Amino acid sequence: MDLTHLRNFSIIAHIDHGKSTLADRFLLDTGAILPREFHDQFLDDMDLERERGITIKARAVRIWYRDYFLNLIDTPGHVDFTYEVSKSLAACEGVLLLVDAAQGVEAQTVSNYYLARGRKLVIIPVISKIDLPNADVPRVRREIAQLLQMDESKVLSVSAKKGEGIDQIFDAIIERIPFPQGNPNASLKALIFDSKYDVYKGVVTYLRVMDGKVRKGDSIKLIQTDHVYEVLELGVFTPHEKAVEELGVGEVGYLAANIKEVSHVRVGDTVTRVDHPAQEPLPGYEPVKPMVFCGLYPVNAKDYTALRDALGKLKLNDASFVYEAENSASLGFGFRAGFLGLLHMDVIRERLEREFDLDLLVTAPNVAYRVVQTDGTVLMLDNPTKLPPANHIASFEEPYIEAHVLIPAQSLGAIMKLCQDRRGIYLSTEYLDPTRVILVYHIPFAEIVLDFYDKIKSITSGYGSLNYEFIGFQSSDLVKMDTLINGNPVDALSLITVREKAYHRGRGLVEKLKEVIPRQLFEVVIQAAIGSKIIARDSLRPLGKNVTAKCYGGDITRKRKLWEKQKKGKKRMKRIGKIDLPQEAFMSILEVE
Repeated sequence: MDLTHLRNFSIIAHIDHGKSTLADRFLLDTGAILPREFHDQFLDDMDLERERGITIKARAVRIWYRDYFLNLIDTPGHVDFTYEVSKSLAACEGVLLLVDAAQGVEAQTVSNYYLARGRKLVIIPVISKIDLPNADVPRVRREIAQLLQMDESKVLSVSAKKGEGIDQIFDAIIERIPFPQGNPNASLKALIFDSKYDVYKGVVTYLRVMDGKVRKGDSIKLIQTDHVYEVLELGVFTPHEKAVEELGVGEVGYLAANIKEVSHVRVGDTVTRVDHPAQEPLPGYEPVKPMVFCGLYPVNAKDYTALRDALGKLKLNDASFVYEAENSASLGFGFRAGFLGLLHMDVIRERLEREFDLDLLVTAPNVAYRVVQTDGTVLMLDNPTKLPPANHIASFEEPYIEAHVLIPAQSLGAIMKLCQDRRGIYLSTEYLDPTRVILVYHIPFAEIVLDFYDKIKSITSGYGSLNYEFIGFQSSDLVKMDTLINGNPVDALSLITVREKAYHRGRGLVEKLKEVIPRQLFEVVIQAAIGSKIIARDSLRPLGKNVTAKCYGGDITRKRKLWEKQKKGKKRMKRIGKIDLPQEAFMSILEVE
């Protein structure tokens, strides 16, 4: 293939700014798909993506335009899937940065811009949805020029829905984005940027060839894991899988080599040939830093092995979550999993339940804390039950993020109050124009992980947006709060909270648990405690059973004997009775504010 006729590019934008619609239009206009097989969100082939109307996984597809091969990678827009975007950018030389003609520049637009600039990629700014009745192209053009320091004359306009301006974009891709650089005669170096598990083919890796070439039948080595395989199938996405005999420099495609062990393939690894190996691997990716942790337990203990295998296969397809085995006194054997955010956690849970037919119990999410112990050792705490005794703790630190909140000017006061209530530290206010403002705050991550984004959307009538990045740990007055059911601590309901909010959280949690725990034949006492101090208490009355129904008239002592017998029985049941907590009990921590 002539390298000068090859372009690799990605589409990046804030959530719901038209990436998938533009990708659909590219496929239609280049004949990659026929009109009869077309449907909206064509590249979003996961049921979950269609239902939620969002892109979760990046998708690669090869299209032909005139005499050029264009490798397009469509990416997600939500802040929880930034890792998917960064993986895709490593396989590209340029990006289309989409900005909604009505919404303008949003928080995630700025974040994606800096992500692309950090990788020294060519950025083509594009204003999308210009057919909207409330589109304001001149204003958005000025915003892009001012905020992203770009030349106004280089900003393109497009309506993917009506097909306006598509040729302009194709011409800009060919003219502005450089063709891939690489040596076709050097040792093979191919970057694995994604992978999936296929029941028939084993692990299928998605890769971008940087140097050399790979052919069907070659013996290849995965440098990080040092495993050798024979290439059984090579192919490209058009967008359907299409087998090819070889992949050369700059090409993006897939490789199947009968890899049965999911642990042998890692995203960011380098593929090379055994007979002519590369001297050093490609830089790969920075290790992902999970921000939110929760416990995943099978409802049926027999499904533990199935859950372990499912997590291994899912990690192939989503390298941005981590997991390790753990054991809970109240829930048995399960896994502690780390995610990039609440949406990411929810998507993984739903994929496990749908794709692997598992019935899961998910504990309430929490962030990771840093504990410096008196002997100087540092403990990263992702599970509140592992907190050492108070006399062993020298300092207790929580993660802080820098939040960029982009809002309409009339919501400024309400949003500032929300940030102050969440223990935010004010940094700056910047007016984009008379109607829109960017607020910058340092906020404890635990305060924003639950419902902060929802609150912003609610206050700003849907016009606010949030982007954040982790900045480090800061010391805080934190305590561990335990939940006791009939005097027995339930480790899965333990949480870490700031001391000043502990009473309100304890009171709220006890009230919520009282609503969701089913009544028993004996009294259920629910308590919240810090150490040995009870800070909130409530109880569920036992279910009534009329043991004297068969008694009528006669001596009252007969009824008293039956009541006394019932009382003793209930006391015994309370001592040895087991309460099955429903899923709602663990998620009730989320609803306590």
